[in-house]
Amino acid sequence: MYSPAPRVVHERLLSLSAGVTVMQALQQSGLLAECPEIDLSQPDVFTVCIWGKKTTPTHVLRDLDRIEIFRPLTVDPKVARRERFQKQGTSRAGLFSKRRAGAKPGY
Repeated sequence: MYSPAPRVVHERLLSLSAGVTVMQALQQSGLLAECPEIDLSQPDVFTVCIWGKKTTPTHVLRDLDRIEIFRPLTVDPKVARRERFQKQGTSRAGLFSKRRAGAKPGY
């Protein structure tokens, strides 16, 4: 699986022989040819995982493994959440958005 952009997912289902590595599976899937921006030689840019756990391109696959390629984040999640909260305002979002009638502020 690889998602080059939000709401775009490239997914392949492969039947491979035993002893195939992550890199061999990606080459056989055609994903590396279809998405030339993927450069697995730069582990700080693209991360290869199996079921969400980091691995290397030389890792030998087992039955039913799912390879995931993570692209770099474009925005820090904490910053994005903070900006969304500021945009929505404190009255519509957050812990204290729904208050009971007559309740003290913050409860």
